[in-house]
Amino acid sequence: MLYIIKVFLSLPKIKIPMSETLILLVAFVIIAVASSQISKLFTQLHLPIITGILFVGIIAGPFILKMVPTGIHLKLGFINDLSLAFIAFAAGSELYLKELRNRIKQISWITFGQLFIIFSMSSTIIYFLANQIPFMADLSVNNKLVIALFMGTIFVARSPSSAIAVINELRAKGPFTSTVLGVTVVKEVFVIILFTIVLASSKSMINNEVIGVVFIIALLAELLVSFALGYGLGRLLSKIMSLKMEENYKAVIIVFVGYLVYVFTHYIGVYSKEWIGHEVFLEPLLICIIAGFVVANYTNFRFEFLTIMEKVGPFVYIAFFTLTGLSLSIDLLLSVWQIALLLFFIRLISVIIGTIVGGVFAGDKMKYNLIGGMSYVTQAGVAIGLSTIVAKEFPAWGEEFLTLLVAVIVINLIVGPPLFKWAINLMDEAHTKANSKDGDVIRDAIIFGYENQSIALATQLISQGWSVKIATQLTKDKTKDIDNAEIVHIKTLDNTAFKQLECEKANTIVTMLSDDDNLIIANNAYESLGTKNLIVRLNDRNNAEKFQKLDAKIVEPNTAMVSLLDHFVRSPQATSLLLGMEDGKDTIDIEITAKEMHGMALRDLRFPQDAIILSVHRKDNALICHGFTRLRLGDIVTVVGSPESLDKVSYKLAN
Repeated sequence: MLYIIKVFLSLPKIKIPMSETLILLVAFVIIAVASSQISKLFTQLHLPIITGILFVGIIAGPFILKMVPTGIHLKLGFINDLSLAFIAFAAGSELYLKELRNRIKQISWITFGQLFIIFSMSSTIIYFLANQIPFMADLSVNNKLVIALFMGTIFVARSPSSAIAVINELRAKGPFTSTVLGVTVVKEVFVIILFTIVLASSKSMINNEVIGVVFIIALLAELLVSFALGYGLGRLLSKIMSLKMEENYKAVIIVFVGYLVYVFTHYIGVYSKEWIGHEVFLEPLLICIIAGFVVANYTNFRFEFLTIMEKVGPFVYIAFFTLTGLSLSIDLLLSVWQIALLLFFIRLISVIIGTIVGGVFAGDKMKYNLIGGMSYVTQAGVAIGLSTIVAKEFPAWGEEFLTLLVAVIVINLIVGPPLFKWAINLMDEAHTKANSKDGDVIRDAIIFGYENQSIALATQLISQGWSVKIATQLTKDKTKDIDNAEIVHIKTLDNTAFKQLECEKANTIVTMLSDDDNLIIANNAYESLGTKNLIVRLNDRNNAEKFQKLDAKIVEPNTAMVSLLDHFVRSPQATSLLLGMEDGKDTIDIEITAKEMHGMALRDLRFPQDAIILSVHRKDNALICHGFTRLRLGDIVTVVGSPESLDKVSYKLAN
């Protein structure tokens, strides 16, 4: 770790004593760890974690608790660069062409509509409001125009990470969701390109340089070089992904390579100014986002790369947003809230108008167009990243600019996710887990599929006192009656069939059909029924992830057989006992519903002598039990004993 820090310090832009850097770095790490924990409290207020991280950074910063000195974002600038590179990699990797093709027309038009309307409308309004914004009032006309253009550009940005978080939370699927995600990711690429153009143009405008044909050609050349470097970097990342090493090591290398992009572009800018009299501006964010796009679309490492992004992402965001919070001036932040609210509404209105215009040209339903604007409010990493770049490039007014933009982004962070959730629910594309139904559902099971294994399972469950239904699409002449089991003939796997079977009353559903049919049943059980136990016999292991997302317990016959034999070899007596193969012994899972059991220690329970508690599961976690373990309502207790004793225990724990 010390070696890496020394490497960082030997690179440009970091010219501070080693001892001071180490002290600041240690202080920063402590604050970042604290922010990661404290920010979780913000989720209880239905606020994004990012907001909490920013808040902790502001509180710990040089203006309140004064745990770090002013200018820490400059002294630890490499953390900012590392984070921005990673954020760009992640944004580019989410742009997966195969998933966007079905909605490419809608995505293209809405992206163009938002890009044009938000940029032009926001920039124009902000320019004419310049005298009402404190830090802009006394600036020159050119500076006012530059700031307006930067704000208009940054207002276009959306947050892919927050969009994906909401989509995953709601398990959202459908044309509306696909369009929103596609527009969000595609727009990030164009935002970076637009930002590059504005940044290059702004320097010329402030220096009163003429923007002529030569300037335009040079700008286009810089963009083409950035694209070429991004493609080459993407190929380099694919080579890194092909290395035979652990993902953690690959992640470190990828993040470091991202930082080297910033170092390289910095050198190019400095030495080109010295050698040719013109500063060649290569946008590192654009290079990194193109690299992520290349890995996702033109290599075989997309899933592994996304996995690394998901694993490392939380740590990067904590570091980035903590440092951003530490760099904010609280007095300025408090002084700009009114103007920040005004800018928020300007952006919100422009987002809605841009979405409607794009949707109309795309031929989308007006319902999509009117509601769609609510899905693009949230901002986060890229928007703050661009704001920090502006602050660094224009120090005369950069601090005030960054503070105002962060205030706007924080409002977007608070308001945006609930609006997106509302839009998804309104479009009926949320697929969250239903609540379990109350009632007598303890030992009711429905088995989908009529075959030898399902018949054997039904017979075994009936012998243990279960009520069993077997659902089949076979005709009555192709099935035989089973003692004490109800065979239900259904025509299709739809809501009508589920109502006919009274699936909402079942504690357990077992699917033994094809994976496609199993998935239909599993989705319904998850979203509509809230079935406690969903068991799936898997046919193709490539489909396992689909069922895991539905909280299904998966049984793959070949793997299950090997695992069973393994357990018999290593623990024959325990395996026999758990499988109910010992005479007079059985096992049962019991949910604690008896209120008098809440808080009861295991040592104080009065169970029959031949009944023993094997495990206690609480919120999907298995507890290491001892005499002082206390039960809670909702715990799942696994008990072994004679059938008579198990009946007594069940009555006591779940009466």
